[in-house]
Amino acid sequence: MTEHRAIDPRVDIGHVHLRTADIQRVHDFYVGILGFEVVVRMPDALFLSAGGYHHHLGFNTWQSAGGSPPPEGSTGLYHVAIRYPTRAALGDALRRLRDADWPVDHLTDHGTHEAAYLYDPDANGLELAWDRPREEWPRDADGNLAFAQRPRPDVDDLIAAAG
Repeated sequence: MTEHRAIDPRVDIGHVHLRTADIQRVHDFYVGILGFEVVVRMPDALFLSAGGYHHHLGFNTWQSAGGSPPPEGSTGLYHVAIRYPTRAALGDALRRLRDADWPVDHLTDHGTHEAAYLYDPDANGLELAWDRPREEWPRDADGNLAFAQRPRPDVDDLIAAAG
């Protein structure tokens, strides 16, 4: 067994790149509903950003044009978490989804963050969330992070937070 060496704490996830069956369909969802910005659009690929980053999300049809989602019981992506800076911003995303009649599977309050779970047009799992300030995260008696299952957030309350 090798000695554990911690990763540099400044490491973060730069982007997620997903296969899609249809570029226009994911464009309509991620740009048209959620509001991401198009960085680059090609016939077989799409790169999206929030706030001018080179890309947070990439999609391509290089090996998946017209394809179907992975079958239940297979390995692969569980979900991509998109973190919003505030509760109001998450509420705005939920309002956009509601206005587009896009189904949200469920909402959860993990103590550290509130989240909405849904599926994109290719049946990829999405978690839309906002983090509470670290000092509000639940801790056990030893000070270790302790995820909590609090009462489910109310979608209307979250949308109202958007103003």
